[in-house]
Amino acid sequence: MKNRFISYFKIVILVILFTSIKAFSQKNQINEGEWVSMFNGENLDGWTTKIQHYEVGDNYGDTFRAEENMIKVRYDKYEGDFNDRYGHLYFDQPYSYFHLSLEYRIVGELHPGSASYTIKNSGLMFHSQDPRTMLKEQDWPISVEMQFLAGVEEGKERPTGNMCSPGTDIVYEGKIDERHCVPSNSKTYFGDQWVKAELIVYGDSLVKHIINGHEVLSYTQPQIGGGVANRYDPAIKIDGKLLSEGFIALQSESQPIDFKNIKIKNLKGCKDPKAKNFKAYYVKSDKKSCTY
Repeated sequence: MKNRFISYFKIVILVILFTSIKAFSQKNQINEGEWVSMFNGENLDGWTTKIQHYEVGDNYGDTFRAEENMIKVRYDKYEGDFNDRYGHLYFDQPYSYFHLSLEYRIVGELHPGSASYTIKNSGLMFHSQDPRTMLKEQDWPISVEMQFLAGVEEGKERPTGNMCSPGTDIVYEGKIDERHCVPSNSKTYFGDQWVKAELIVYGDSLVKHIINGHEVLSYTQPQIGGGVANRYDPAIKIDGKLLSEGFIALQSESQPIDFKNIKIKNLKGCKDPKAKNFKAYYVKSDKKSCTY
């Protein structure tokens, strides 16, 4: 009788253990499934180009390319010097609360005629104005940038994951920071190694920059203001207006760069546990999106 009870007890334990492992596996699958790829690996469908001196949608010189399951930025088809042909490739869906992840590597040589500060320099724009509202000669979109830099000179620090603010301001350490770029505390990366960059944005409140798994910068209240952006439609630049959402774009700044594993997790959605589309990880409630 005692042995029979022990055997039954073992079976119960094994069933509970199996169920727990299965639930844990399913949870991991769900968590992995929360990420949405922003790039199909084959073409630039779902993205829109805007390059200075050209109309929206004109991918001059095949600047942005889908090759080898990456989005590449190249200038080998450009005629003459760079001529301030700053460009951005915009994902067609705007976001407000989100967690974005990608990997980048800075490669090749700076295109002739480029500004010296653009060497080994690129970035990711977010909370950007719609590219369709940009004027033909506008250089930078009114947006916030997560700047990507690589080391240029041995022994000289050049952190990546910095914040730059074309036509915008941010609150850093309790006050609006007048600097165009606020440096992060990341290490300096030399060469053409892949670097993982993550961006966590909570609407117009908190923003976090993460490099290779380490938080390197945080700030709050992104808003329209400041300078640097030029030749924009004045009706768009309403200084002091908080930026709660906008478009995301990869930058072309005369330095070749590759991007891969570009994915995003929307953090705004239905927070009602009774709804079919409830997600516990949502940060911002969107009751209108709930389905029952």
